[in-house]
Amino acid sequence: MDALIILTIIAFWFCVLLCIKHFGTYLGEKRSVLSHVSTVTDIDPFERKKKKKDQRANLFQKITKYADDFADLGQRINFFSENHMVEEWLRKSGNPLKLTVQRFQGLKIFLFIVGLFLGILSIIVGLPFSQYMIIFNPLIGYFIPIILIRREVKKRQNLIREDLPDFLDTVSTSLQAGVSLDHALREVIQHFDGPIREEFSRFNQEIDLGVTREKAYRELLQRNDNQEFQSLIKGLIQGMDLGIPIAKTFKIQADDLRQIRQEQVKELAAKASPKVTLVTTFLIAPVSILMIAGLMILNMLMGEDSIFNMF
Repeated sequence: MDALIILTIIAFWFCVLLCIKHFGTYLGEKRSVLSHVSTVTDIDPFERKKKKKDQRANLFQKITKYADDFADLGQRINFFSENHMVEEWLRKSGNPLKLTVQRFQGLKIFLFIVGLFLGILSIIVGLPFSQYMIIFNPLIGYFIPIILIRREVKKRQNLIREDLPDFLDTVSTSLQAGVSLDHALREVIQHFDGPIREEFSRFNQEIDLGVTREKAYRELLQRNDNQEFQSLIKGLIQGMDLGIPIAKTFKIQADDLRQIRQEQVKELAAKASPKVTLVTTFLIAPVSILMIAGLMILNMLMGEDSIFNMF
């Protein structure tokens, strides 16, 4: 009977691993087919991702509609999340979930109450560390939206930093070929997929609606705090005021940005060296010494010249 139970358990886990393997194969084939269909039918991957984001935002709004009831309370209890700070975070993160300041403020209070309810429930059920849960769960619920939105801001600005050198080179090449700035931006952003496309697509839309170019540039500065991106936009504003060729501005900015990236890589490499030394000193070296000492002890006890053979 015991052998049958063991065989059943082994067969179960074998089937689970087999299902995971085939599911992974299915996902890989699905991505391949979707990529092929996108190439054949000339579907823009950016538009497909944007559609998915909109669907996720609509679903999130339906789920969090009860947070609006706590909006007034959330605006009064605004520790680490005053209204102007939340508005800036939403603007610089691209607001992928289409949140308003009021709903964000209500959401943190709503999650605070959910955390408090879960803490009380854990005490009733008698879960381990329940006395700590009733304190930490509400705090976690309150700070989760703040942490997530700030992480989204940082992630988006890093993506802009990564795509900016290639974007600058491509636009500069187009401008040197005699293409106007507006036309170059419209064509070049089609080959990018990320925040930098979102920003310049919105910039082009504002220009089409009659917004002055300088004001559209100022809006770009307000939506992004990336130093390299701000340097580019300020250079464009200055070039527009002083009459400096735009192609030259893009070329200079691209060269400067690559130089900055090289210096950052060197700085990270210099910071990594002491960390590697610490790992080697406190982890690898002691383990190596213990292995050598263990082999020596085993040889002394069990080898041909062991101490037991001497008696």
